Amino acid sequence: MDSAKEKSVPGQTAGGPAMPSHAGAGHAGAIHGAHHLRQPRIHHRIALIVGLLAAIAGAAFGVRYYLWSMNHEDTDDAFIDTHVIMISPKIEGQALKVYVDDNQQVKPGDPLVDIDPVDYQVKLAQARAEVGAAEAEARKAAGDAVSAKELYGKDRISRQSYDHAVDEADAKKAQAELARQKLDAAQLDISYTRIASPIAGKVTRKSVEIRSYVHVGQPLMAIVPDQVWVTANFKETQLTRMRPGQKAVIRVDAYPGRIFPGHVDSLQAGTGARFSLLPPENATGNYVKVVQRVPVKIVFDAPSEVLPPLSPGMSVVPAVDLR
Repeated sequence: MDSAKEKSVPGQTAGGPAMPSHAGAGHAGAIHGAHHLRQPRIHHRIALIVGLLAAIAGAAFGVRYYLWSMNHEDTDDAFIDTHVIMISPKIEGQALKVYVDDNQQVKPGDPLVDIDPVDYQVKLAQARAEVGAAEAEARKAAGDAVSAKELYGKDRISRQSYDHAVDEADAKKAQAELARQKLDAAQLDISYTRIASPIAGKVTRKSVEIRSYVHVGQPLMAIVPDQVWVTANFKETQLTRMRPGQKAVIRVDAYPGRIFPGHVDSLQAGTGARFSLLPPENATGNYVKVVQRVPVKIVFDAPSEVLPPLSPGMSVVPAVDLR
């Protein structure tokens, strides 16, 4: 039948001659190949543009850092510093009470340690008794000197007896004064039985416990005050234009991303090596020149009350504006 004759044959279009089946596949492959040839070129151009932008940004950063470094000096050899107050007793005795613990905040006048006052109370009572006796003897000797003066004026005693009475009165007076000084010392020892904080700060390195026996000058604890600063060890070649009063920015390792304003307070009159425990002896045959470092004190502009906790020894990186 005619309908059977008109059935399509693979590779033949309707109403036209038959076409090879691989012709369409070849055309599609050519288009796909051209697409793959263009793709590496686009990636290459993108990489070139990115590299160019990175080079420009790096150059801009380098120029900016160079211009910044022309008027700034910084160092990573810098630390938080402060005056650490060591607490030691002025008398010896047994620690009767300890009022503080490690890292406790204290104010001026807060009690720290009580030393057993019994022995010093006994000495105080003895000193008071000695003062009473010495003053009584001094009054008696003074009266005898007055009487001797009257008798000497009437020629009833000799000059030697009168001089002896006057000397005795002077001696008893001096003994009374010495007894009063001993009484003052005994009262002072009583006041030393309570050790109070001299400043505001935090208690550190506490080594005293209740019932322990303490001696004169023995370190019991340390008080770290709230007021801190930065000690920056700059190279001597960095100090050419550095002066007190110049502005500074301080970065503390413990607080990344934060910048604290400050200024140069002073420069030490000598290198760190010069004031070390064992200064180097340069008058030797094997001398090698080494760039020395000079400690520079940099203080924070903000008061200590608004600063975050800063402990002595913390690492910082200060940068000083030399303009």
